[in-house]
Amino acid sequence: MKVLIVKTSSMGDIIHTLPALTDATKAHPGIRFDWVVEEGFSEIPKWHASVDKVIPVAIRRWRKNIFKTFKNGEWSAYKKELQQQNYDAIIDAQGLLKSAVLVSKVAKGPRYGLDKHSAKEPLAARFYDHTISVSKELHAVERVRQLFASALNYSISEEIGDFAIKQHFSINLDKSEPYLVFQHSTTRFDKHWPEAYWITLIRKAGEAGWKIKLPWGSAKEKERAERFAKNAPHVEVLPKLPLSEIAHVLASATACVSVDTGLSHLAAALDTPNVILFGSTDPGLVGGYGKNQQCLEAKDYPNTGAQIEPAIFASLTPEIVWDHLDKFICTKSHPET
Repeated sequence: MKVLIVKTSSMGDIIHTLPALTDATKAHPGIRFDWVVEEGFSEIPKWHASVDKVIPVAIRRWRKNIFKTFKNGEWSAYKKELQQQNYDAIIDAQGLLKSAVLVSKVAKGPRYGLDKHSAKEPLAARFYDHTISVSKELHAVERVRQLFASALNYSISEEIGDFAIKQHFSINLDKSEPYLVFQHSTTRFDKHWPEAYWITLIRKAGEAGWKIKLPWGSAKEKERAERFAKNAPHVEVLPKLPLSEIAHVLASATACVSVDTGLSHLAAALDTPNVILFGSTDPGLVGGYGKNQQCLEAKDYPNTGAQIEPAIFASLTPEIVWDHLDKFICTKSHPET
């Protein structure tokens, strides 16, 4: 059986799709997948052993200059590659009009997707041959698992979904010196944990003997990381790394502290213990999914009255975060033991 997956973005959404492939592989031994994904995330599907070919798209870039996309032949080349295979099933897990029109409708094979009551954009359902109802109250991972199970005619177990990518990074893991990863960067200001809190947490971790690694993805994020590392010799600001190398760093870490960002989902997929910090966003349907994932919500703690920005995080203090993190790391490889 050959199946085309349509899940183009974002990083978290792509990672959330992986357990569905594992389910399908258990139900249908020998099943193989191709995957259409945004060019910036094309590394991720390759980490799953059941994926043969990754077909990059650039919908975000194409829509900025549609005329140029058609003129330079990029669209024709993409369409030719997409149509080389007749698929037994095309599963649109994106549920958006753009994915339905630009991918699912173009590919060859029976099209499956969420029905108008389940999809993020109901009009997308008009482009599928078979529509499937999936509750919006489920976690994002479970929604995709249900979609695949219905499309490919199997039942899923009640066990937590298996991302099945940890083994991809199990070779040459760096266990020479235990360390923590603090994932401080995200897209929105109100999702950032306050800098003063990060600095205090970094100090507490250093006093306990831990080395800390700080990833970053932009110049602004690098500047923040360098502020955190100032006068803190136990902190390493990582160089700018491709996603696969960041994944290797996360897979080797003893634990992470993360804001609501795509890399927190990557840590979860790698089974790395992770304390995830939520202020303005709700972890209920898209929070950390997997082993040893703990979501802390600022709203669950009393207001301290601290004058801090973003103010939404005032109650989620470094002392609270350290207490939860320490419970994770005290059972792991502690540098002082």
